[in-house]
Amino acid sequence: MNGLTLSNAKVVVELGPGTGVFTEELLNLIGPKTQLLIIEINASFYKLLKEKIQDPRVTLVNGSAADIGFYLKKMNVKDADVIISSIPLAVLPTRLRNRVVLSARHALRSKGKYIQFQYSLQSQKMLGKVFSSVQIKHCLLNIPPAFIYSCIKE
Repeated sequence: MNGLTLSNAKVVVELGPGTGVFTEELLNLIGPKTQLLIIEINASFYKLLKEKIQDPRVTLVNGSAADIGFYLKKMNVKDADVIISSIPLAVLPTRLRNRVVLSARHALRSKGKYIQFQYSLQSQKMLGKVFSSVQIKHCLLNIPPAFIYSCIKE
């Protein structure tokens, strides 16, 4: 999350937070009026996050990342400034992977940013077809080493 500026964002979405490792950092980075929508499909992780996070800026949902637009609409929000995903795209069935990424693109405002954390370069071609700009950083300090895709919606 180094170098990510979120203090002026109105809406940030986190997809697949798992146990909330990135979530804790996001809560430190977002502004006092920023809304953070967290979508976790795993019921056990959702329950853990529900107990762990007591922040009025957070809306936590037990559901599918492919339904981002639906959850934003329920919050009376048109679109997101930034979407951060830790969903392991490489292991998802192709159809679901495409739905998640296209839903994320659709849910972003113009010039919004989609950040995807992955352990392989397998998603590079697909993300390049969906977003106008894709930059990749190699995170060697992570164990195992990971890739961070930063994508911009035109």
